[in-house]
Amino acid sequence: MDMNLAVDTVKYYNYYNTPIGVVTISSDGKSVTSLKMGKQGGFQGERKRDAVLDEAYTQLCQYLKGERETFDLPLNPDGSDYQKKVWQLLMDVPYSKTVTYKDLALAMGKKKSFRAVGGAVSRNPILIFIPCHRVVGLDGSLTGYSGGIDVKEKLLNIESK
Repeated sequence: MDMNLAVDTVKYYNYYNTPIGVVTISSDGKSVTSLKMGKQGGFQGERKRDAVLDEAYTQLCQYLKGERETFDLPLNPDGSDYQKKVWQLLMDVPYSKTVTYKDLALAMGKKKSFRAVGGAVSRNPILIFIPCHRVVGLDGSLTGYSGGIDVKEKLLNIESK
């Protein structure tokens, strides 16, 4: 299972029940390092709550109830410089708006790199907080989402209300 995390970036992790299912959130003790759907394993860190995880869970629940549109969390995703540039672009996509892979490629100044952008989007280790669910196909269709298309649809529905 590719968590896309360096082994030493996870200090703590925990499982949380949410309206969209169980999620696993991890931290390095200062920042959120991942949010994945389901109970994830393979961490070198300790299964233990910390202040970062608790705040991330609180903000996630507020978002899922439609009470929060932006997150105020320190994030530390592990990835290449290219991936981090794409993920930063995702952070700039406003709540309730969607973009295409082509839009992201154009924003990077590389109009033909939409496949590379798609690869970076698919490797986003911090779902929801880095809103890759806001990326849709060129025709507006819901395309792949590592959390599952059903979860992507639920997230977009929350944001459309």
